[in-house]
Amino acid sequence: MCKLFINADPELWVSRTHSLRIDGMVTSVRMENAFWQALAELAERDGMNLPQMITRLYHESIDVGHDLGNFTSFLRVCALRYLELQLSGDVPVDTRVPIASLDADRILATKSPEPAMPKLVSKARH
Repeated sequence: MCKLFINADPELWVSRTHSLRIDGMVTSVRMENAFWQALAELAERDGMNLPQMITRLYHESIDVGHDLGNFTSFLRVCALRYLELQLSGDVPVDTRVPIASLDADRILATKSPEPAMPKLVSKARH
């Protein structure tokens, strides 16, 4: 089991900092390259660059009342959720299909309110 993770490209867990401007304020976000890669793919699907998509995620989250005290964690979860939705088949693996073209309400309606990650952890304990 561990060989699958230990022999992965070490560049995946190297942290990289991106600086961007949101509402005139410069902010820096530091994450591992694996998260940046997932977010970059997600942005590209809808014709945005990474700073544009991150700014949009920030604004839309604030608009619905989320507290983004730990914005970097929010972005990591966005990357993981994107990959999870691909695995479940709710988001096509074909990156030519824009995320904006998907029926988000339908996808959300089919998902249980419980996050998937605790299910994975609880299964691993048994």
